[in-house]
Amino acid sequence: MTRNHLFAVVLAGASAVPMLAQEEPPASKNEVAVQGFGSFLKTTTSNGVPQSATNTGGVLASYRYFFTQHHGVEANYGFMSNTQSYSSPSNVVGLNNNTHEISAAYVFRMPFKRFTPFVLAGAGALVFDPRDAAGASAETRATFVYGGGADVNLTRHFFVRGEYRGLVYNSPTYNLTGLNGLDRVTHAAEPSVGFGYRF
Repeated sequence: MTRNHLFAVVLAGASAVPMLAQEEPPASKNEVAVQGFGSFLKTTTSNGVPQSATNTGGVLASYRYFFTQHHGVEANYGFMSNTQSYSSPSNVVGLNNNTHEISAAYVFRMPFKRFTPFVLAGAGALVFDPRDAAGASAETRATFVYGGGADVNLTRHFFVRGEYRGLVYNSPTYNLTGLNGLDRVTHAAEPSVGFGYRF
């Protein structure tokens, strides 16, 4: 291969780079989204006492800020209602409950022209607020949050988000004497879908 041929190959390769880069949309630093999610708690047993919760749905609001095209952070607020249960051969304790989630996470995304997959990991707090339960009080539990999903572009600014989030935390006991010592590490799966706007 002559020097001129080599120069032509290098020039052709360099000119292809901008064409490939055009597959990615202009980077947006801010995103807001609202999603509906389902919550499915894993049943766990400790000291012979199973703990579970009714499957339910909720709403999650998120804000994301990206420092670069790929790396960013998010802040979330979520709300749902369900019934938390502790069971034993002689007794079942079920508490109607509102749960508030406040969390933050690191987000890594890979923006393409039509969709943007992402993964996330972070931490936060779950506030369990019992309804109409004598002697029970609200309780806050730290939680580890992880997940992933994808945004599908509808326009340059609007998108549909599909996401899976997992939450790992200690189950609530609402400071009830009968549930003292029965809390345990548990896991909630939260698949969700919603709409978002980037700017």
